[in-house]
Amino acid sequence: MSHNHTYIIGEIGQNHNGSVDIAKLIIDAAARPITEELFNMDLPRMDAVKLTKRDLNQELSASQMSREYNSPHSFGKTYGEHREKLELNDEQHFEIYQYAKALGLDFVETLCAIGCLSITKYFMPDKLKVASRDLTNLPLLNALAETQIPIILSTGMGGYKEIDDALSTITKHHSNISILHCVSEYPTRPENANLLSIKALQKHYPDFAIGYSDHTIGISAPVSAVAMGAKIIEKHITLDRRMKGTDQAGSLGVEGIQRMVRDIRLIERSMGTEDVFIAESTVSAKHKLERSIATNRHIAAGEIIQESDLHLLSPGDGFKWHEKNLIVGKIASSTIPENEIIYSNHIA
Repeated sequence: MSHNHTYIIGEIGQNHNGSVDIAKLIIDAAARPITEELFNMDLPRMDAVKLTKRDLNQELSASQMSREYNSPHSFGKTYGEHREKLELNDEQHFEIYQYAKALGLDFVETLCAIGCLSITKYFMPDKLKVASRDLTNLPLLNALAETQIPIILSTGMGGYKEIDDALSTITKHHSNISILHCVSEYPTRPENANLLSIKALQKHYPDFAIGYSDHTIGISAPVSAVAMGAKIIEKHITLDRRMKGTDQAGSLGVEGIQRMVRDIRLIERSMGTEDVFIAESTVSAKHKLERSIATNRHIAAGEIIQESDLHLLSPGDGFKWHEKNLIVGKIASSTIPENEIIYSNHIA
C-alpha cells in the first residue's frame, strides 16, 4: 500500500557552531535508519538537511554589527564577530552538501542575501528556502527565482498580502513553490503555534504544497501538522540541546529526531480514507470480543426460549441482539447450558 509522504527537513541552521565536522555529525544523525520495533517496520527517514548562508555585508546595519554582544551564546565580542564565527564559506557549504548527498539526503539552503548565490558556482541546492525575515525582500526573491530552483517560503512574519507579493514575484520565473506556516517566536509557546493556519493556507493557496516550519518544543506540533495535511515539515536539529548556541535548546537532539520522524511516518500510514467501515484487520477481534446472544440459564431440549432467558456474551460469532426475533419464541432443539452462545443448530 502506498502512503502519503511528508517531506521532512532537518534544519541545521547555525547549530554547527562554525564547524564542518559538527555539521557532518548532525547529518549522520539525520541519516540514521528509522524503525518501529513492535511491528518490525523500516520507515522512511528524514528527506533533507538545511544550512543557512549569510552575506555579512548585507546582514545588519553597521551599528548593530559592531554592538557589544554579551550573550552566553556569543561566539565573539561584537555581534558581527559572533556572526562571522558561525558563518561557513562557499567551499565549506559545498563540502557539507557533498557529504549529505553521499548519504542520500537532499540539501536545502536558506540564502539570506543575493550575494549568497555565489554558492551556485559550486553546486545547485535541491531547494532554496526563504526565511520569514525575507518574505518581503522582493529583490532577493526575484534573484532566487531566476535560478529556477524550487523555493520554500516561510510565513512567520507575514500575512496574505506579504505571501501574495512574494508569490507574484517568484511566479514570474516559475511556480515550483511551497508555503510553510511558521511562527517566528523562538521557541514558540504552544498557545501561539496556531496550527489551524495550515488549513487556512491550504484553502487560500490550493495550487501550492503547504507545510509547517516548527519552533515549538518537542514533536507534538509537527506530528499534528502532518495529521492536518502538511506536506513539508521543517524542524531544527542538533547533536545535543545543551550545546552553546541560541537555537540549540529549541532543537531536536539525536533521539528526538528519531522519534519525530518515526511518528510522522506512522501518522502517514494511519490517515486512511475518509469513510467509516469495518476494517479487515479487526475481523479476528470482532469474532473474539463482540457480543452474541447467550443463555442466562440452563435450557432443556423442547423448551420455548423467552427473552428473559437471554443476555449477551463473547465471542461474537452468534446472533446479535437485533436478531433476537430469530430466537425468542423458538423451541430449543437440544440442551443449551447456562452462559453459552446460542447458535442456529440449537433452534428447531
